[in-house]
Amino acid sequence: MKKNKKVAFYTLGCKLNFSETSTIARSFTAEGFDRVEFTEHADIYVINTCSVTENADKRFKTIVKQSQKVNPDAFVAAIGCYAQLKPEELADVDGVDLVLGATEKFKLTSYINDLSKNEMGEVHSCEIQEADFYEGSYSIGDRTRAFLKVQDGCDYKCTYCTIPLARGISRSDTMANVIKNAEEISAQNIKEIVLTGVNIGDYGKGEFGNKKHEHTFLDLVTELDKVEGIERLRISSIEPNLLKNETIDLVSKSRAFVPHFHIPLQSGSNALLKRMKRRYMRELYVDRVKKIKEVMPHACIGVDVIVGFPGETDELFLETYNFLNELDISYLHVFTYSERDNTEATSFDGIVPKKIRAKRSKMLRGLSAKKRRAFYESQLGTTRSVLFEGENKEGYIHGFTENYIKVKAPWNPTLINTIHTVELTEIDEDGLVRFNFVEEFAL
Repeated sequence: MKKNKKVAFYTLGCKLNFSETSTIARSFTAEGFDRVEFTEHADIYVINTCSVTENADKRFKTIVKQSQKVNPDAFVAAIGCYAQLKPEELADVDGVDLVLGATEKFKLTSYINDLSKNEMGEVHSCEIQEADFYEGSYSIGDRTRAFLKVQDGCDYKCTYCTIPLARGISRSDTMANVIKNAEEISAQNIKEIVLTGVNIGDYGKGEFGNKKHEHTFLDLVTELDKVEGIERLRISSIEPNLLKNETIDLVSKSRAFVPHFHIPLQSGSNALLKRMKRRYMRELYVDRVKKIKEVMPHACIGVDVIVGFPGETDELFLETYNFLNELDISYLHVFTYSERDNTEATSFDGIVPKKIRAKRSKMLRGLSAKKRRAFYESQLGTTRSVLFEGENKEGYIHGFTENYIKVKAPWNPTLINTIHTVELTEIDEDGLVRFNFVEEFAL
């Protein structure tokens, strides 16, 4: 049944989802399926869903329609966070045949015995308390970098967030398995590994569902830095209260870890941080940024921020805007608050009208562009190493420096997945950076 059958995948959401999609895709190829692009004719379409924003929910229906246009007879399976939170809702979408929750998604191939369409979407979903085991994963073959999952779930109780409901308690991979996966990735000639998880600074907690703290995040990055063959290691996103001085110092002296941090802030107002049940105040955030810049002045710092949270008055929004404006950061990821079922914030007063949310979002996106430009300008004239990507975009090849500056050069396929030392020279009209080659980096 499975020989020469074709399977296609679509991933919504975060790097963690990409790592899990890739692992699930490998389980299909191991059983004789051929993986094809989502736009191609396939026998099975798998959609890995996200539920962080309202928009990700809406996009699911559009993606199902896309698959049905290409092949109306194809079997459609939904997995991921939205599938865990709202399985019946997804099963009701026209064309969906199977919905798997948090504990079932890695066993997807065993649920597909018959590829004929179901009249109603079939649901296999657990109570989230049952998601107390750890399933390692990493993405490979999709990019010049791999996303390596080291941790899953979250024990935090942020009032806007559904992730603990969708992914369960905080739990980690064993150190031995993370190192083994890193070595496997390295053997595939992938130059960069991005560490990912829901709350990676919490690494070490709950290995296989218990609460032992055998290893810390610092232990993990110390050991990963020793793995031969990995040119670059990047920390994807880490809570400010879990980013310790020792980790920052290690990155500053590291062989492979790059000077790039992505640190969620969510609000520059202490009043709103308390309302969100975040585990720090803005003063700690300032301290983290200062520490990074002290030991790595060239480091890139990205920030997550939410606009339009209930109770965000004009004054509190301006407090966030001014706080970010004065902070030595490099770019923002701006999220417009959207109400999520079964979160505490849905009962809060002070609802911000959607038009005002959109206006504030636009203001912060403008600030992000200004911050990125200023950071890029500060790096002109410096020598950096660039890892080149594999895509031809309108006659150009793109790449990223170790400190996350996006560069461009005329298309040259021999540069794909290679690292070269360059001098950053100027910012082009599209905001990307041009450069001169200095010397060939050790490949």
